[in-house]
Amino acid sequence: MEVTGFFTAIIIGLIIGALGRLVVPGKQRIPIWLTLLIGVVAAVLGTLVAGALGVDDTRGIDWIELAIQVAFAAIGVAVVAGAYGRRRY
Repeated sequence: MEVTGFFTAIIIGLIIGALGRLVVPGKQRIPIWLTLLIGVVAAVLGTLVAGALGVDDTRGIDWIELAIQVAFAAIGVAVVAGAYGRRRY
């Protein structure tokens, strides 16, 4: 992976993670770095699933791929926020 690809993955991960966080109702008490990590993982998984479904390369904006990525991010944020909220200090 090139340096530009790494920075692109971080930026896309932030956007996907933030969108996933917006979709989940309520307040999520997870740090921003965890949202970034969830967003990057969701973006990769969403791209893989979109590729398997054959909708990863369409003309124009890949709305279906984006929706899949945001869905993965929302699921990831909900799971991690639930697990993170149960932690005892």
